[in-house]
Amino acid sequence: MAVNKFRGLTALVGVVATAILGAPAVAHADRHQAARITKLSDIGPLRTDIWVYSPSNHKKMKVNVLTPANSSGPRSVVYMLDGADAGDEVSDWITKGRAGRFFADKNVTVVLPTGGKGSFYTNWRNRDPNLGKPQWETFLTEELPPLIDKKFNGTGRNAVVGLSMGGQAALALAVRAPRLYTGVASLSGCPEVYAPANQAYVHTTVANAGGNAINMWGPPRSPAWKAHDPATRLDELRGKNIYLSSGSGLVGPMDLLRKIDPEEGTRQSVTASSSALEMGAWRCSINFALEMRNADIPFTDGLRLVGTHYWGYWE
Repeated sequence: MAVNKFRGLTALVGVVATAILGAPAVAHADRHQAARITKLSDIGPLRTDIWVYSPSNHKKMKVNVLTPANSSGPRSVVYMLDGADAGDEVSDWITKGRAGRFFADKNVTVVLPTGGKGSFYTNWRNRDPNLGKPQWETFLTEELPPLIDKKFNGTGRNAVVGLSMGGQAALALAVRAPRLYTGVASLSGCPEVYAPANQAYVHTTVANAGGNAINMWGPPRSPAWKAHDPATRLDELRGKNIYLSSGSGLVGPMDLLRKIDPEEGTRQSVTASSSALEMGAWRCSINFALEMRNADIPFTDGLRLVGTHYWGYWE
C-alpha cells in the first residue's frame, strides 16, 4: 500500500507540474477587466490571502495563494477546489489537507478559492434562497487567472485539482475551458452527472449545503446537466495530463487510526458514512475511467482497493 500511495503521489505531482510543458492559457475577455485584487494579506512567508472583486458575482471573493520557498521566477499555477464542505475563510486543502507543507518545495503557485460550499464551482442559472447565484466558472476561468498570472508571475499554464464535489468540478472546468488547463485531477469525485443516479448525488450534495440543484442546472435531464458532464465532452480531455483517484470504500489502516470528534458521532457511524460516500465515488470514477479507456484517452490510474471518504487519503 505504501508503494501504491507513493506512485499516486508521484502521479499527482505530475498533474500539478504539467503546466511546464503545457499550452498557453486562453486570452481573457475584455468585459472582465473590471475584476481586480482589492486587498492582499501576507499570512506567512509562503501564503498570501487576496480579495478579488468579481464583476460576475458582484462581490469580493477571498482566495488563498501559496507560493514556494526560494523561487522568484515565473511559475505554473495549480487551482485546487474543495469538497462540499468548503471553508469560508481558508481552503480545506490548507486546514485539513496540509497543502502548505506539501507544496512548500514545489515550483508552482497554488490558488485555493474559499466559500464554494455546495456550489459545484459552476455558474448557477437561478438565484437560490440560501446559496445565491454564484458564478464560479466565470470567476475561475476568466476573471481570476489573469490577475494571478500578473501578481504572482504566472507562466499562463495551469492545472486544476479537486476532491469530491471539487473533483467533478475540476473535470467539468477542464472540458468547458480546455485551452486554460493542461492538467486535471479528480480525487474521490463523481465526474458524470447526467445519469439519473448521479443527478441524485448532485441534488443531495447541494441540499446538504441548503441549496436546490434545480437552481444550479435546471430540472433533471435539462441541457445544462449534460453540458457539465465531462463524459459528454471527452475529446476536450485529449492531450491533457489526467489523474483519477478514488478508494473502494473498504476500511483501511488510515481509518483505524483516524481521530474521531465525538460531535461527529461514534467511530462506527463516522466510518460507515465515509465508506458509503467513497463507494459512490468509486462507482462514478470506475465508470468514467472506462469511458476514457474506450475513447483511448490516456490517464494516470489512482484507483485504490481500500480507502474511504476521508482527508487522510487525500492528504
